[in-house]
Amino acid sequence: MASVSAHVAITLAQHVDHVFGVMGNGNAYFLDALERETRATYTALRHEAGAVVAADAHYRVSGSLAAATTTYGAGFTNTLTALAEATQAQIPLVLVVGDEPTSGPRAWDVDQIALAAACGARTYTVRRTDAAATTVIAVEHAMKYRVPTVLAIPYDVARSEAGAVPGSTRPELPVPVALADRFSEDNLYSLAGRLAEAERPLVIAGRGAFLAGAADQLGRLAASVGALTATTALARSIFPDSTNDLGVVGGFGAEKAMRLVRQADVVVVFGASLNQFTMRFGGRFAPGTYVAQVDIRPAATHPHVGAYIQGDARLVAGLLADQVQRLDHAHGGWRGSVDVEHLCEREDADEYAPDGRLDPRAVARGIAEHLPANRVVVSDGGHFIGWANMYWPVASPERMVMVGTAYQSIGFGFPSVPGAALAKPDATVVLTTGDGGGLMALADLESAVRVAGGRGLAIVWNDGAYGAEVNLYGLLGLSETPMLIPEVDFAGLARAVGAHGVVVESLDDLKALQDWSLMNPEDRPFLLLDVRISARVVAPHQREIVHHLNARPAIKYA
Repeated sequence: MASVSAHVAITLAQHVDHVFGVMGNGNAYFLDALERETRATYTALRHEAGAVVAADAHYRVSGSLAAATTTYGAGFTNTLTALAEATQAQIPLVLVVGDEPTSGPRAWDVDQIALAAACGARTYTVRRTDAAATTVIAVEHAMKYRVPTVLAIPYDVARSEAGAVPGSTRPELPVPVALADRFSEDNLYSLAGRLAEAERPLVIAGRGAFLAGAADQLGRLAASVGALTATTALARSIFPDSTNDLGVVGGFGAEKAMRLVRQADVVVVFGASLNQFTMRFGGRFAPGTYVAQVDIRPAATHPHVGAYIQGDARLVAGLLADQVQRLDHAHGGWRGSVDVEHLCEREDADEYAPDGRLDPRAVARGIAEHLPANRVVVSDGGHFIGWANMYWPVASPERMVMVGTAYQSIGFGFPSVPGAALAKPDATVVLTTGDGGGLMALADLESAVRVAGGRGLAIVWNDGAYGAEVNLYGLLGLSETPMLIPEVDFAGLARAVGAHGVVVESLDDLKALQDWSLMNPEDRPFLLLDVRISARVVAPHQREIVHHLNARPAIKYA
């Protein structure tokens, strides 16, 4: 006879290959069943938030559902920030947790259902008679709505006998719809006409376009109308033809390329929410630019959108390309008239900033020369997030992972590494994190080193401060004392958990990275570069925020 926990573990393992977690009283029997009775891989993290982050990162890189697990009470409440991030970022995962007994809460129990709901996650509670079926429903909910789902096992039924485990059941998922309604169909035909006659068309793709598998159809559409292309940060490298791609739209974009974006007369945006950063706080496109948006959401997400088409990005892009070709209208020569490579060049920087510490732009460019080609870049949140996006290109969208940006959080860097490493085990995982977020996630530095091993590389941008705050509120004249962090020896911390830690205080110190990159991954250690940078070099995306919030107009940037 199988227990309730075994029903959950065996059923869940039919839908996930990896489970990340921290063991405790509430999930002990679940983990025992997972280890003894399934082929799913269990990876221990050291903090409960890290377990959710690892499952989140695993999905972003692989596209495959993963699970996290913690105990009840404090174990569950430790997950809440990570759970909110996954909800905001629309990441499907299943979080298996212990919960209060069916007889009622104990002194140390909290209302976990209410807390999960406050983060946007629905809870499904298993019982002795329906554990397997409820598990399938939780999986189906996560995948159908692209959200994290909590699967709770009450403490007093975890060991209860539940009979034989039912056979496998596949979750029912929605079928992509080309056009949601007649209104969208009318807009599609109108947009095809505008694109055919446009002199300077631009096609922009976001993460939704990547998830829809729209790359080939978007490339075909752009070619059919002679459009230049661009992406959001989460869809970079989606277009098959990079020779006409202006790169990331927003604060991570090259300034010359962003000026060209404002010259577009017709812009079609696929699968992007047009948030404040992509739209440069409303100033991305010139007045009079016709902006159309294609998405599965029920309505447009920005007031500048002139036409909205609700539908699957891949299918709509294909329909638009077909319709444009039927119109047989010769497109203009904008696409062939610009030197995209020149426009996408990044600004040079001296080795050192005026305060004598390294300029992060020079360091980022130097690191790029030695990164393995087969890489996945995972980014924590913070002021530094632009450096990887600006200087370290990746081969496809799922290879640039930014866990934390949806919820504007930091401290998710180190636990992202195990999830990404197991999602793509042949690739090198490159972490970019700050000293503030690095300290917050320190419990899972050990997890990153243990799981990624020689295929793991961490760059810690160590500026002795919470850089985003210094370069916003500090520039506004607020006291910087609460924003500062006493300099931490991250290289020493890395060595303490079995990694090779190197302090980088000059570009010559990057030879350690060069030597490491030439080694066989099986023979080399996890490498952490503790990069001592200036806190006074303000990233372009941060400059946009500063000016939007009416910072002093006389501010000077390094």
